[in-house]
Amino acid sequence: MTQKRNVTWFVILTVLLSWPLFLLPLVWPGSAIVDWPLAMFGPGLAAVIVTRFIAREPLSSLNLGWFGAKRFYLWAWLAPPVLAVVALGFTLLLRIGELDPTFSFIMSALPEGITDVPPWLIALGQLLFVIAVAPLINVVAGGIGEELGWRGFLLPRLLELGKWRAILLSNVIWGLWHAPVILQGHNYPEHPVLGVFLMVVFCVLLGVFLSWLYLETRSPWAPALAHGAVNASAGLPIVFLVPGVNMTLGGTLASLAGWIGFALLAAWLIASGRLPLPGRNTAAE
Repeated sequence: MTQKRNVTWFVILTVLLSWPLFLLPLVWPGSAIVDWPLAMFGPGLAAVIVTRFIAREPLSSLNLGWFGAKRFYLWAWLAPPVLAVVALGFTLLLRIGELDPTFSFIMSALPEGITDVPPWLIALGQLLFVIAVAPLINVVAGGIGEELGWRGFLLPRLLELGKWRAILLSNVIWGLWHAPVILQGHNYPEHPVLGVFLMVVFCVLLGVFLSWLYLETRSPWAPALAHGAVNASAGLPIVFLVPGVNMTLGGTLASLAGWIGFALLAAWLIASGRLPLPGRNTAAE
């Protein structure tokens, strides 16, 4: 009952802290560039409030001072850009988009005066930035704000339901938390209403990977790094495609083509024994 109360308060506070910021662009168009990154800290702040003032546990129980086995940080850093390549491959294979050797998407976004730079060089620079720098920036720009809540607080408090129930339920809640943003056309601009459901599915698929990182390290930092790398890599396939791709179907990690890589990764984690089969050995650790 105590954990149910803590989880309920966490969800309520997360919504109260984040959704007003998610909705603010409806009143002040253009403010999303500031409001939405701030909203990403809602889950972490809710975790701190519930831990300290409702559960009355020390903040050290959130494991912010613990990192766990370092090898999992390589997974967190490198798996998302690899999955972006997989998403690009399936986007092309399924004929959702076409490869653009002229990199017209990049060229159209360049400011005047530097259009004489070879597009392949700009694409290479973008790729290096996404892999080497952007994940670290994204960790402090919102990744840890979310993961301190979703994986650092919510997931371990649901483990008494069983490992797979905890993973699925925590990620369904995470997906629904995005609803105000998705309804405004983010991620699935062609289908904003259906996109709420699609985002839940994506969060469950991605969340299996993030939850695995947490369960292996017992630290919110590993999933925070992976979260930052996903945010950095999410739109990378678009750079290599002819503009106009239906982003619900392909061209991003959140698209249907992007789901395939995450589903294959989840299947491998299960088949290799890194995560138990659903229904087997799922008791809380």
